[in-house]
Formats: sequence, C-alpha cells, structure tokens
Amino acid sequence: MTPQSIPRNPVTVRVFRQRLSSTPRGARLARNLTLNQLHSWGIPYGSDVSCAAGAIVAELAANAVTHGRVPGRDFELRLAIVTGSVRVEVTDTRSGPPYPPAPGAVRPPRPFDENGRGFVLVDALADRWEVLDREPPGKTVRAEIRLPEWISELSPK
Repeated sequence: MTPQSIPRNPVTVRVFRQRLSSTPRGARLARNLTLNQLHSWGIPYGSDVSCAAGAIVAELAANAVTHGRVPGRDFELRLAIVTGSVRVEVTDTRSGPPYPPAPGAVRPPRPFDENGRGFVLVDALADRWEVLDREPPGKTVRAEIRLPEWISELSPK
C-alpha cells in the first residue's frame, strides 16, 4: 500500500519582531516600523487596519517607555498576521504594579486627569486585547485587529 499524498496549501507566516530602546525615540520608531511593515504585507497606509494598529502601537510603546521602563533594558515590538487578524504585541521588562487594566475594566479618565487615555484607545480600537505576564519578569500587552475580507488572503491558511 502506498501512502496517499494530501494536498496542502502553502502557509506563509508573517511575523516581525524588533527590540527598541526604552526612550521616546524608540516609541516613535515602533509606530513607524508598524506602519511600514503592514504596508509591506499588503495593508496600505491610511487603511482602517493600518491606522488602528499604528495608534495601538503608539499607545503601548509609550506605556512601555513611560511605565514599563527598566534602565538598560529595551522593549520589544512584535507584529504577526494570524488567521483573520493583525496581532500586535509590546513587551516591557517591568513586572509588578502598576498593571494595565484588564479588558473590560478600562474606565474613561475624568476631564482633568493628566493620563489614563491610552488604554481607552486600545480598548476602542482593538477587537480583543489582553495583558500577559512573561518570564523573566515583565509583561506583554497583546491586541488583535480583524482584517477586512479584501485582505483575508494575507492570513495563514
């Protein structure tokens, strides 16, 4: 008996990972890298997905630099095309309080609060998001943005 060949669709994995300095310049670069990488994957500049991902990365990178910074340690940006979505992950090296709010527990800031708007934006722009502890110490904030039907061929099968 000879084994039968099972036809398989080729799987293209699209992942981008970059460590960046925990500085305002590193945070700005994270957003620019995101927009350029998504464009190279076929998600055009100015599209809803591109704009949402850019804003989410800007907020998460700014938080990593402001609240998650440990001197001498970088933060990491990771982008991936997963089935039907763009996944954004920003990892910093600080663990312990203050933790970001959990999805669904984000409260809008009061009018004169000087901070607290970043996760309101993430909660509004991402289709789903979560905060994950990581080893060694640190945390990852992961957000996903659904891809529209016209971009569905980018997703791995």
